[in-house]
Amino acid sequence: MISGYDAMAAKSIFSNLARETDGSWSTTYAPYTLKSALQPIFRRLSDGRFDIDSFEGLVRPYHGAELVSPAQLFAQVRPDDIEAIDSILRTIHILNTGALERSRARIFVNFHPGLFRTPAKMRQEVERMRLSAHEAGMSPDRIVCEIAEKNASDARLVADFAGHMREMGFRVAIADYGAGDSDIERVKLIKPDYVKFEASWARHFMRNSAGAALIRVIVDQFVREGIEPVFEALEDRQEIDLCLDLGVALMQGYALAKPELAPTSFNERFPELLGSSRSAVFRPPPDGLSPLTPGHEPRGLKPVRTFGKRGI
Repeated sequence: MISGYDAMAAKSIFSNLARETDGSWSTTYAPYTLKSALQPIFRRLSDGRFDIDSFEGLVRPYHGAELVSPAQLFAQVRPDDIEAIDSILRTIHILNTGALERSRARIFVNFHPGLFRTPAKMRQEVERMRLSAHEAGMSPDRIVCEIAEKNASDARLVADFAGHMREMGFRVAIADYGAGDSDIERVKLIKPDYVKFEASWARHFMRNSAGAALIRVIVDQFVREGIEPVFEALEDRQEIDLCLDLGVALMQGYALAKPELAPTSFNERFPELLGSSRSAVFRPPPDGLSPLTPGHEPRGLKPVRTFGKRGI
């Protein structure tokens, strides 16, 4: 157990990591053990099959054997430690994705530019991510840095960071897009590789033909500009079908697969399809049926939505 990360800057980023008996990576902070949950982002292939394109890394804090919410953890993190916690969580998500030994899958990791006060601090963190990717056996282009803030204190600093990320070979995503003026300006300034649509906003607009038409225009525009739209928090087959009708290729949500603690069962349930000789076929289940197979309920997790997105 450790009481803080004060000395972390002077140490290797791997010095606070632990390898569990199941092969997964974790870390600790105060009384908490911090583990990775990974949730797949699926790509719909031209033949109708769904293949895992990427994962999103989500923190799962444990106090002993009890799972607690990320909010409970972060409420107890000292201000001086938050930058280091943010960094080490990205590290375990990257390492746990690499441990799956999938040949192409990317990992989306949250990044909070407001934590870093200077370009030098940001560049230091990018170097840490590069080292984590190397340790995980992953090329930088398989790491997607997901930026959540809509009102960063220095928008130009965020844009410069995104540009540096791309120069280093990483990819960049914008989270919680809702087509407001600030969202449009973020896209223009940051020029991301991916845009993740804010779930409640997208769900509201997809309820009627006029709203769906607006989303279709936005999706088409992003695709023409080389930006991949991602729709998340999909809860049933109808929402999947709406995404397919809109031409959305990348989808995430409980209707497809719930998060699982690393090391996960995803290799067995969803073998790689692209470039693979395996014959397994995954198609979304009929509405009302869970895609989880018996025995593969995420270990120690309750299906509570507040434990999903935005867990860093």
